[in-house]
Amino acid sequence: MKEAALRAANDLIKKYQKRFPQAMEVLEEGLEDSLQFYSFQSFDFRKISSTNLLERLHKEIRRRSRVVGIFPGPNAYLRLVTCYLMEYADDWSSGKSYITREIIEEYRAKALIAA
Repeated sequence: MKEAALRAANDLIKKYQKRFPQAMEVLEEGLEDSLQFYSFQSFDFRKISSTNLLERLHKEIRRRSRVVGIFPGPNAYLRLVTCYLMEYADDWSSGKSYITREIIEEYRAKALIAA
């Protein structure tokens, strides 16, 4: 899978190098980092290769801040967002996530055995 993604990215870089040199340079520099999720064999690639979770998080913050309307100051907005993020972090730590601590520990153990 990772090899196919690298081939596709290299084809894209070759195709658009002359037209968009700066964009292709940025793509080349970040390509290896952006494909790191292929190293995690136990995870569902559709979930970790998408930005849906991040987009959903931002949507929820916007929804909660819209309810308030006008904040008395920047600190009030910061408190609202911080409280929501704390609640969100609790959900992750309590096991309501698809990437649990057990899965990560299992992957680490496999990686140590392979090394």
